[in-house]
Amino acid sequence: MNGPVGQKEGFAAFLLRARARGINDTRLYQAIEAIPRAEFIPSEFADAAWSSRSVPIPCGESIEGIDFQAMVIASLAIEPGHRVLEVGTGSGYTAAVMGRLGAKVKTVDRFRTLASAASERFATLRLTHVIGRHGDGSKGLNGEGPFDRIVVWAAFDSTPRHFIDQLASNGILIAPIGPGDDVQELARMVKIGSRFERSVISKVRAQPLYTSASLCI
Repeated sequence: MNGPVGQKEGFAAFLLRARARGINDTRLYQAIEAIPRAEFIPSEFADAAWSSRSVPIPCGESIEGIDFQAMVIASLAIEPGHRVLEVGTGSGYTAAVMGRLGAKVKTVDRFRTLASAASERFATLRLTHVIGRHGDGSKGLNGEGPFDRIVVWAAFDSTPRHFIDQLASNGILIAPIGPGDDVQELARMVKIGSRFERSVISKVRAQPLYTSASLCI
């Protein structure tokens, strides 16, 4: 499925799947189409750019399938001007899409290689309001919030209260919660005053969230 025609066919197939799952967000689809997904995928896996399965990227990590990424971003309900914190930059694709939606994104990854490569992609796409960092995101970014939206791609053992404290009122946090060696719940938490309302988006199997002791080059 390499080349412009194949990419268009892949995007069209993704749209059919996403709409069948009830995602009817024109802004999101426009943002996804505007970001050249193949440039965030290793060339040897270009044929899988628009598939629903995850794809390996450097540092032993992977980029989630587009179906899952779209579901998560749709659940964040991002509006222009929202301040977004992302923990787990990966290739940078989801941060780029959120930036294309008009969000001011700060994205953190423990792998310097991934953080640097993603930042180069943001610069090439002139996404000046998307900032990539190499660092420990396990505690969020204290002193830099509050954030309107927070998304964490790795799993917490239990409800991450320290992240919720970095949310603005009516802010949304999405993260997998559950044991690192088992199925987790992809939770959506909305902050209302000093409490939060939690709902479950789906069941997932995500890697546990690593701490600063696991920072890598």
